[in-house]
Amino acid sequence: MRFQSVALVVTQKDPGPKIPHHPPQPRPHTTRTPSFLSDIDAFVNQFLEPGTGEPTDTAPADMSNQSEKAEERYIPRREWKIHLTPLAAELRERQEQRRRLLQEMCANDSIVFPGKNRSFDDIPNKELDHLIVDDRHGIIYCYVPKVACSNWKRIMIVLSESMLLEGVPQRDPLAIPRDLVHNSSMHFTFNKFWKRYGKFAKHLMKVKLKKYTKFLFVRDPFVRLISAYRNKFEMHNEDFYRRFAQVMLRRYANQPTPPSSVDKAFALGIHPSFSHFIQYLLDPLTEKEMPFNEHWRQVYRLCHPCQIQYDFVGHLETAEEDAEHLLRLLRVDNVVEFPTSHRNLTASSWESDWFSTVPVEARRELYKLYEPDFKLFGYNRPDSLLNE
Repeated sequence: MRFQSVALVVTQKDPGPKIPHHPPQPRPHTTRTPSFLSDIDAFVNQFLEPGTGEPTDTAPADMSNQSEKAEERYIPRREWKIHLTPLAAELRERQEQRRRLLQEMCANDSIVFPGKNRSFDDIPNKELDHLIVDDRHGIIYCYVPKVACSNWKRIMIVLSESMLLEGVPQRDPLAIPRDLVHNSSMHFTFNKFWKRYGKFAKHLMKVKLKKYTKFLFVRDPFVRLISAYRNKFEMHNEDFYRRFAQVMLRRYANQPTPPSSVDKAFALGIHPSFSHFIQYLLDPLTEKEMPFNEHWRQVYRLCHPCQIQYDFVGHLETAEEDAEHLLRLLRVDNVVEFPTSHRNLTASSWESDWFSTVPVEARRELYKLYEPDFKLFGYNRPDSLLNE
C-alpha cells in the first residue's frame, strides 16, 4: 500500500498553479509617520516575491520515515523536489572554497584592478546590464559570454516565463530560438531598473542582491579568448567582421582596404589570425576607441565580484556537476534541466597550439590584462605559456 501511495504522488509532479516557496508573511501595522526610507521599503516590497529568501537543500524531518531506496519524491503543487539524499560534501566544499577565494582576493590589497574598491552605488548603470533578474524564483544571474551563457539564458527564460506559446510558458530550454535567447527584451536586467523604478532603482537592486540567490559561471580566461576568436572570427559573422575584423586587418595584417563583407573576405581566404586578435586586445588604441566587447571583456568588469557577494560560482570545466548542484540549490531542478552540449567546445589542452604564433612577451602582457580573473576565480597562472 505504501508503494502505491508513493507512485501516485510521483505522477503528480506537474499539477496546476504554482505556489511560492513560503507563504507570504503579513506586513506589520505601524502608525508612525513613514520616513523617506520607509517609503522606499514599502515601494520595494511591492516588487519582491514572497518567500524568496535563501534556499536550503535539506529534507524536512517528517520525511525521514520514507523508504531509503527512494532518492527523491515530488510534492504536488510545488516547483521543487524534496531530496532525501544529501548533496555530496565535496560539492558543498567546492562552492565554499570558491566563495572564500573571491572574498580573500577582493580583500587582498596586493591585487589591484580598475573598479575593485568602488562601492556598488558607484557602478554606472550601463555596467549592470549583465545581471539578469528572475523575481519568480528569487534569482540573479550574471552572464559571461563564451561560458555557456546561451544555455543559462535559456534557463532564465524558462524560469521567468518570459516566453509564451499560445499563452503557455515555454518549458523546454532547447526549443527557444537562438535569436530570442540573446534578445534583450527576453531578460529583465539591472540596467532596466532605472526606467521602471526611477529613484527607487538602486535601493531595489541592493535589496534584491541581499535577498536573492546570485550566481555566475566562469572559465579559464585564455581558453575563453580562444573560444571568442573561434566563434566570432573563424565563422561568418558580418557584424563582428565590420566592427572588429576589418580594423585588425588594416592595423596588423597589411590589408589597407580589406574586403567590404565577410563573405567576400572568406571567399578570398582573408580573416584576422589569432595573433592579430591578441594584438588588438593589447593595443592601447582599442580601449580608447570603445570598451572591450562583452565576449572578451574581463569577468570582473562584467559581474563586479568585489561589489556583489555571489552565492554560487560555477566553472565551465565542471559545468555538469555545478549545474546540477545549482538547480537543486535553487529548487528548480524538476522545472528545468541544464542542456549539456559538447559541440565545438574549446578545450584547455589546445592553449599551447593556439598561442604558438603569439610572441612570449605578448602572452605576458595578455596575462597581466586578465590576471584579476585568473586570481579571483582560482585559475592557475599558465606558466608553460609565459616562461618559454
